[in-house]
Amino acid sequence: METSQQQKIYNFSAGPCILPQEVLKQAQDEMMNWHGSGVSVMEMSHRSKEFISIAEQAEKDFRELLNVPKNYQVFFFQGGASMQFSAIPYNILGDKTKVNYITTGSWSEQAQKEAKKLAQTVEAWQDHASKFTTVPNPETWNIDKECAYFHYCDNETIHGVEFNDFPFEKVEGMTLVSDMSSNIGTRPIDWEKYGVVYAGAQKNLGPAGVCIVVVREDLIGKQRPDTPILFDWKVFRDAPTKFHNTPACYPIYVTGLNLAHMKSQGLQHYQDLANKRASALYDYIDASEGYYTNPVEPKYRSRTNIPFRVKKDEKLETKFLAEAQKVGLIELKGHRSVGGCRASCYNAMPFEGVEALIEFMKKFREENP
Repeated sequence: METSQQQKIYNFSAGPCILPQEVLKQAQDEMMNWHGSGVSVMEMSHRSKEFISIAEQAEKDFRELLNVPKNYQVFFFQGGASMQFSAIPYNILGDKTKVNYITTGSWSEQAQKEAKKLAQTVEAWQDHASKFTTVPNPETWNIDKECAYFHYCDNETIHGVEFNDFPFEKVEGMTLVSDMSSNIGTRPIDWEKYGVVYAGAQKNLGPAGVCIVVVREDLIGKQRPDTPILFDWKVFRDAPTKFHNTPACYPIYVTGLNLAHMKSQGLQHYQDLANKRASALYDYIDASEGYYTNPVEPKYRSRTNIPFRVKKDEKLETKFLAEAQKVGLIELKGHRSVGGCRASCYNAMPFEGVEALIEFMKKFREENP
């Protein structure tokens, strides 16, 4: 993104999706008149052949980008990933009363909180003394194989903890459910290991308003009788074009544009880029002799959300954030619950953005010893 003065702006926000210029330009060009239809996508009927073609192409590109098998349904739901915190137990709890969760940060903590309203949750990790800066040895996990499913968050946006080598063997035979909101599209997914994968689009795939939910077919149709209609996966699977009610048409359209762009680049490109960005920033932080610090155990460091402190000095961090803003490095403030700083590097963040951040960090360190 660039200002009118052509200053480069690099947005490190953890919330909204940072979209490639090509995608934004295409959305701009098609804003008033989509493909000669005479109307904007946001004005179309969700039952029109035009929008149906948009939604079907978006799903096709998502499937091809991430190699989703045919026996998995792909949904474009509203409500964000947070709505699925409730929808998941409603749909796959069945006649069981217990579910397994491992809490490794704020989002998995919130997911478990919602599940507790419907079932007994069995926490795989009992001791959170680390304040979510690591994950315990899988050999110590408390796993109840009688639970309806095992849920985990693949990447914790706030605390910067990521499962870079999930121990699938520990949950073998269980339905595995994963929130991949903040790292989807950064590496391949071994779909045979999962029952459900869900991800809010607004970090890596598109604008806010869409949650992509991928569900293995055999898990649909087991919903509780009291499942709210908009949480019911079967209702949507059986609806025309898988939309029971009016979907978020424009966010689906823009997500589709970005999925097409990502497919043209290839998943390997994004995996390599995620690794390259994270390695460069962590290497600099670790080499700064404690001036900058990251609290997460290296094995579990996130490639997409990198929290850091500046001499563990709040006043200095305030100055750091203000000066970074002036040079076009924006949204580097850490989440209010943990403070500090955070660089979120989602799929559309070019490596040049991380290079610019590192150069600024070097300069700031020199000027503020």
